[in-house]
Amino acid sequence: MDETTPDPVDRVLARADAHSGVRVFGAAQALQDETSAVGGDTDGEQWDREERAALRRVPGLSTELEDVTEVEYRQLRLENVVLVGVHPQGETEDAENSLRELAALAETAGAVVLDGMLQRRPHPDPATYVGRGKALQLRDVVAALGADTVIADTELAPSQRRALEDVVKVKVIDRTTVILDIFSQHAKSREGKAQVELAQLEYLLPRLRGWGDSMSRQAGGQVGAGGAGMGSRGPGETKIELDRRRIRTRMALLRRQIKEFGPAREAKRAERRRHTVPSVAIAGYTNAGKSSLLNRLTSAGVLVENALFATLDATVRRSETADGRVYTLTDTVGFVRNLPHQLVEAFRSTLEEVADADVILHVVDASHPDPAAQLATVRDVIGDVGGRDIPEIVVFNKADLIDDDTMLLLRGLEPAALFVSSRTGAGIDELREHVEQTLPLPAAEVTALVPYDRGDLVSAVHETGIILDQAHEEGGTFLHARVGAHLAAQLAPFLVAR
Repeated sequence: MDETTPDPVDRVLARADAHSGVRVFGAAQALQDETSAVGGDTDGEQWDREERAALRRVPGLSTELEDVTEVEYRQLRLENVVLVGVHPQGETEDAENSLRELAALAETAGAVVLDGMLQRRPHPDPATYVGRGKALQLRDVVAALGADTVIADTELAPSQRRALEDVVKVKVIDRTTVILDIFSQHAKSREGKAQVELAQLEYLLPRLRGWGDSMSRQAGGQVGAGGAGMGSRGPGETKIELDRRRIRTRMALLRRQIKEFGPAREAKRAERRRHTVPSVAIAGYTNAGKSSLLNRLTSAGVLVENALFATLDATVRRSETADGRVYTLTDTVGFVRNLPHQLVEAFRSTLEEVADADVILHVVDASHPDPAAQLATVRDVIGDVGGRDIPEIVVFNKADLIDDDTMLLLRGLEPAALFVSSRTGAGIDELREHVEQTLPLPAAEVTALVPYDRGDLVSAVHETGIILDQAHEEGGTFLHARVGAHLAAQLAPFLVAR
């Protein structure tokens, strides 16, 4: 954005008072400045970023009203969108933050946000969401800007979407559709793709539209030209009913596939539990810097991108404490306000990584205008998957982007929180120490004389336990240590009294 173009946030606030009951949102650049993104060696080799950039949409190419030759060589067309939201009295600031987030979602999905509108009214209109008068005003804005899509900052009922489309004369989608589209673009693994497709089908099923031939009955048998003959009698099945049946069949298949992925992940978790390897789950709002933090802590080389929901598949990396104990760090899918329930259900198997963790590293974007809402949103989802009782470490990331006054306010919000910067590395060592102190200690305290031919047991104690005392004696290696139950059972034949 050049110097002559006004900042979109300033344009929101400057034009707010000029519209009674309506706030207009300017051309958004809702994602952070690229200078705040993490760079350097800690990111690893970001091959996926090049692949995603190769499919960036470009302006100036349209396929809706004109013929484009050599279509196999053109890039995806860039959608021009207008945002619209409704909020009750007294919730203006929260509505503006939500609309800015919707702008960031639209940009991540590959659209250009031209403008937007916020209407103040007690409840959304049950017919057209924004009310008939404001829908006509929205139609004029869309026509003046040449937009081809309207995005509503909520989950629209099928009837609301149809009625609003009839007024504005362009495609109308909602917040849930945009999030599902982003997930569809970013899913890489077989399980991730299956989970996203299931969520999309669950969302699509009640929104199928039928007209013309879609509502006609499908006749079977030898039917003549006049529609007579065997198989033409009875109600038959409409095409839309056939589509619904096919969708339900596909959903059942996807659920079976996702269920089949479960035993492999559970086997890995069981193996870690058997060897008493503690796990730390990195959870938080989308674009809070979870993957950047994982890279900084473990040099994992996970994809880092200035985009919402850049990482969908859980990534597990090994790390060690200062005293040699092994533990795992898991990067999980990010959360967002009003996260579609279809995604929560479809990604429940992935979110189990959070529920089964020993410690949750709750990452919050310190530079976000509403960190309290981020905290509440993430904790709600963690509670939904059964992780409310797990020890939590709140980490305010991107501390290099805030001033001392903001840091003081955040300390008042979460007095025990830590402040780090994945980009500069500030506070990372303190975070490591805090994680090590929060990890659960091995349950059993043993005193054993391990023969020298059982060096595997000594190595296992060093890797997963805490050595309190060690000496090399004539009969073997003397160990006084705290270990897990499984390892304690292996050491039982060599226990001694000292």
